Amino acid sequence: MRSKLFVPGSRPEFFEKAWRSEADALSFDLEDAVVEAGKAEARARVAEAVAAAPAQRTKMLIVRANAVETPHFEADLEAVVGPGLDIVNLPKVESPDAVVQACRLIERLEQARGLKRRIGVLVNIETPRGLRRAAEIAAATDRIVGLQVGFGDLFAPLGVVRTLATLTPVWLAVRLAAAEAGLPAYDGAFVAVSDLAGFRAEAEAARAAGFAGKSCVHPSQIATANAIFFPSAAEIERARRIVAAADEKQARGVGAFTVEGVLADGPFITRARDVLRLAQRTNANG
Repeated sequence: MRSKLFVPGSRPEFFEKAWRSEADALSFDLEDAVVEAGKAEARARVAEAVAAAPAQRTKMLIVRANAVETPHFEADLEAVVGPGLDIVNLPKVESPDAVVQACRLIERLEQARGLKRRIGVLVNIETPRGLRRAAEIAAATDRIVGLQVGFGDLFAPLGVVRTLATLTPVWLAVRLAAAEAGLPAYDGAFVAVSDLAGFRAEAEAARAAGFAGKSCVHPSQIATANAIFFPSAAEIERARRIVAAADEKQARGVGAFTVEGVLADGPFITRARDVLRLAQRTNANG
């Protein structure tokens, strides 16, 4: 999921255009993009979009529900859990219990509706408490498909200025928390839509911190995210050389070796195999 395009649930005129975009995933938003008075109408429009989602598609379909503690959460899930939905995005999660509570409701709805495919959960880390407990949250249930960092909610109320220096420790903390549970981490949105250079710089830094993709708030950001979070030709070629050498060396009982003058052993071989799998999977999905 290199790119995830936010689609305001209150703007159904954007839905069809979003499906035609090059984003890997669409995230229909019932939370921050919808004012309180418009929650019910947006929920109905998004439910229609989920129900109408084509069965054969390459995009993942995500719905960002309102937070578990809000009066809207259960109604959101009642409306959208169905065959067309791939992932529920949980905002402002601060404890493992909140994830477990959400997953119990998802499971009940899956069973009641006879769903054969399990819906995943993408957890947002976007509060100080959520960040402190990120590793616990990531391990709450095997239904979680990743952690996503949200800097707007995390930084703005605290007066923290958004710079690469302030972003980096959070990226690393979230990435390592996700990794402990064997999960990917995804970067949040960059809201300065006209600043594509800023978007690129932030995306490149997030990728350097081990993130797998980034949220987009405008279609103009998608191509940049797709390019940055896909291995370069040089990375793919180097990964091929490492894997080929590993297959040959390990067959002879050699665990560590050099490729182009650089040591390669266990973790580097694992990463090389991951790079090749990502390239193959992304190419297969178009």
